[in-house]
Amino acid sequence: MFFVAAVAALLISACGGEIDRTIYTVVPERPAGQEDVIGLATEPIDTVRVGFIGLGMRGIGAIERYVYVPGARIAALCDIRPEMVERAQKVMRDAGLSDVPAYSGTEDAWKQLCDREDIDLVYICTDWKHHTEMAVYAMEHGKHVAIEVPAAMNLDEIWTLINTSERTRKHCMQLENCVYDFFEMTTLNMAQHGLFGEILAVEGAYIHNLEEFWPYYWNNWRMSFNEEFRGDVYATHGMGPACQLLDIHRGDRMVTLVSMDTKAVNGPAYVERTTGERPENFQNGDHTHTLIRTANGKTIHIQHDVMSPRPYSRMYQLTGTDGYASKYPIEEYCFRPEQIMSDEIPDHENLNMHGAVSPEVKAALMEKYKHPIVKELEEMAKKVGGHGGMDFIMDYRLIYCLNNGLPLDMDVYDLAEWCCLGELSRISIENNSAPVAVPDFTRGGWQKIQGYRHAFAE
Repeated sequence: MFFVAAVAALLISACGGEIDRTIYTVVPERPAGQEDVIGLATEPIDTVRVGFIGLGMRGIGAIERYVYVPGARIAALCDIRPEMVERAQKVMRDAGLSDVPAYSGTEDAWKQLCDREDIDLVYICTDWKHHTEMAVYAMEHGKHVAIEVPAAMNLDEIWTLINTSERTRKHCMQLENCVYDFFEMTTLNMAQHGLFGEILAVEGAYIHNLEEFWPYYWNNWRMSFNEEFRGDVYATHGMGPACQLLDIHRGDRMVTLVSMDTKAVNGPAYVERTTGERPENFQNGDHTHTLIRTANGKTIHIQHDVMSPRPYSRMYQLTGTDGYASKYPIEEYCFRPEQIMSDEIPDHENLNMHGAVSPEVKAALMEKYKHPIVKELEEMAKKVGGHGGMDFIMDYRLIYCLNNGLPLDMDVYDLAEWCCLGELSRISIENNSAPVAVPDFTRGGWQKIQGYRHAFAE
């Protein structure tokens, strides 16, 4: 693997009479003969044969959904624990499906699944540390890959996934479900219709006290990761919707970030309470903040906190020149009155810019601007489930795009941009919250497409 690392010390260079204290990371040259995969579309696949690796909390949920996903067939299963494979087979039997080939019992059983000729897509739901290795092997063996969040944990892994996807011309998608939540999709549709004017600032987060969930992570892998690594190690739920609103690598790109964290209190206390031993050097602070500036002068604020006793929140706020939206703690919109003048919207004459629209106006707006994908799938998604239905929409859209030979809703550069906070925030924090340059993961292609849009078959 090529070497990509942050510089050990601040690069200080004279630039126009000012000192540049930004920390830069290495952006490797694109290998000769390799092209970007922006807008990648591959040959349509009538029935997508899916192999699943990792059948724990997220993996078994995927099986429960995929028995309902049209255009897909569960083709193989893998988990290091045989009992998890059997549990997945039972889900399929209960749905009237037959058992499929399965692999378990050894650390590299997953390679046998990837080696099969009758699989089109490998769906990876293992612990974070194995995501990249499995995805690279699958792509090199002719498979598209979909990887649970976060798909990559550092810049080396990110560049490896990008280069492998570009070289093999295989899709490499991160399974970010929060971009398919109903409020986020409807708000994105409003934004694409210009209701908020020019969007200037967005916020996102993963604020979720995981204390009751820690025991369910096999071999304690998730808490151990927080013990070993500092920074926003789980940024993608906030980053995904924020980046789609700002058309990141579709006309804009992230340029610089600054991060800071609190000291670690609840993490080491939990470890001591459950093991009797207090960690000597618990790395991740209880709460992490990151501020990002884009090339077009927009900002993104991202937070991470899985340790504190707080209500669940993904923040999700946007501020535009003509409007505002927020999902937490309550869903609300605020607009200039002229932005929503319509016979379909009640009492819009009484709007002002000092408060949220009334519940009646909000309901009318959300109905009028309900995203076409939500209109099509909302009823079935709520029935099948998966975080209220957004998981099912995520799976449906992945298979729909592969069935029709369309670009996926999320590409490998989205994966890179939403995962890079893991290492870049650590670099900033460990250098006294210094600014850190965000690499251009497209290597110059971020303006080839103007505006984020979902693809549809004619």
